[in-house]
Amino acid sequence: MFDTLTQRFEDVFASLRGKGRLSEKDIDSAMREVRLALLEADVNVQVVKGFLDRVKERALGEDVSNSLTPGQQVIKIVHDELVTTLGSESVPLKKAAPPLTILMVGLQGSGKTTTAGKLARLLAKQGKKPLLVAADLQRPAAIDQLETLGRRIEVPVFTDRKGKPARLVKTAMKEAARTGRDVVIVDTAGRLQIDQQLMRELDDVRKAADPDEVLLVVDAMTGQDAVNVASGFQEQVGLTGVVLSKLDGDARGGAAISVRAVTGAPVKFAGVGEGLDDIEAFHPDRMASRILGMGDVMSLIEKAEETFDEAEAEKAARKMQKGEFTLEDFLAQFQAMKRMGPLKDILAMIPGSGSLVREVDVDDRDLRRVEAIIQSMTPEERRNPKLIGGSRKRRIASGSGTRPQDVNRVLKQFVDAQKMMKMLAGGKGTPSLQGLLSAQRTKR
Repeated sequence: MFDTLTQRFEDVFASLRGKGRLSEKDIDSAMREVRLALLEADVNVQVVKGFLDRVKERALGEDVSNSLTPGQQVIKIVHDELVTTLGSESVPLKKAAPPLTILMVGLQGSGKTTTAGKLARLLAKQGKKPLLVAADLQRPAAIDQLETLGRRIEVPVFTDRKGKPARLVKTAMKEAARTGRDVVIVDTAGRLQIDQQLMRELDDVRKAADPDEVLLVVDAMTGQDAVNVASGFQEQVGLTGVVLSKLDGDARGGAAISVRAVTGAPVKFAGVGEGLDDIEAFHPDRMASRILGMGDVMSLIEKAEETFDEAEAEKAARKMQKGEFTLEDFLAQFQAMKRMGPLKDILAMIPGSGSLVREVDVDDRDLRRVEAIIQSMTPEERRNPKLIGGSRKRRIASGSGTRPQDVNRVLKQFVDAQKMMKMLAGGKGTPSLQGLLSAQRTKR
């Protein structure tokens, strides 16, 4: 979502890094470019003004003028103030006596129902026992959608298509207590716009549920309108938090930067893809680093830890050290990368890779092509690629829907990967990947 904004920030920072000393004129020029970049990204005007005022005040202070690297100091200040604008720190769900009750509110089309399912799945993976409540009785399709999601994630869905929302919620709370459910997630009705009927209904449901959390689902792709919607819900029903849906889209992203500052409600979660696992806790510091093109190492490590089985990783490391890394292992690594998410998003988390991701055509179809080619090989060929001659390459290409040149390219990539894996697994002067992960765990 932030590709254009990130590029603009990187251009501004490049102009600052080369200067040994920064004048007020240099800072004014840089802030003018930052202002344009934020406004083009559809960030709220008042948010932009407050952000720039804070940055400029600090940038003209002694900590920058006396610094040996003033450009880097300004970059740090921009990063710090962006973190402040986004909310300073991650805010988890409240800890409450069971059941933790979460009211999901938002306009129709914001992704509210899907987000309810994603949140239920996330909490279930954390050992919770959620109950989904389909209280959007205005739209039968919303009930059908939630019931389908519930079956997919194996979470029960409570509803009564002929009932009233407030009465339904009261009955659902009793059902949660009876069945030992420790989280209740209520999907409420939405409208195409905020109206009094919607707010009256939400108020009735809120009284019936007595929720611990009221989470507004905001479509991050709607820009400034999303901020206006958030302000309206905050005034009418009160919010404890915001969930940004569709943060993986290609819109300008101003809502993500503005919503915390405008409403005062913390962003608690972000939807980062279409899959039911594509929701994550919102970390302002990590998001600021991504926006400024500084990567996001902690999120990358967390994704890797979730995706890679530790025992399998250690087994693969031992094989690498012994030079026994095969095409089957190569295939397993590619499949694990696919589970981590879109390749472009993964690469963007690596510090300094922003310009590379934009310049190189990163396509997830390449991963699928490699997977098809290796799966078209016999087990013997995967263990010993030297057996693959011209006729075998043609057979593999035919079986995978590719060309012999593509098979050659995969074999070359495998040889290169073998060399790199040996180095990463403990080659001379190179820290092992396991060591890096262990160090990060120790820091935390």
